[in-house]
Amino acid sequence: MEESVSLIGQLKKEFDCKEVDVRTYSPLALAYIGDSIYDVIIRTVLVERGNQSVNRLHKAAIRFVNAGTQARMIEALQEELTEEEQSVYRRGRNAKTCSTAKNASVTDYRKATGMEALLGYLYLQERMGRAIELVKLGIGHLEMEI
Repeated sequence: MEESVSLIGQLKKEFDCKEVDVRTYSPLALAYIGDSIYDVIIRTVLVERGNQSVNRLHKAAIRFVNAGTQARMIEALQEELTEEEQSVYRRGRNAKTCSTAKNASVTDYRKATGMEALLGYLYLQERMGRAIELVKLGIGHLEMEI
């Protein structure tokens, strides 16, 4: 039987990555990877819910993968976050970015960046269970169907 290994654990092993203290990463680096992690969570759930056309999958995904939804989600999650998670979120939210979202306010974009930084932080710490839990709770708080 094949040994179960986390995605990041496997990547670190296969690409001979050295251990780095995740707390030293810039908040925008965390948001960079966290954006993809959030996308993978949403897209995986959609695909696992049943075979659909790519167009339908994309339309379903964009309801969740946008700054406005992510901003509302992280607002709803504030009471659920630990002190450490709050700190990572604030660092991401307050990071100075060179770009802005095409279809979002600056406030929503910053909150979404904070959420992505938190998800990136959790992923890099091999705490995907917590990242998934927060996304699931956030979707529940927004009363959205996925």
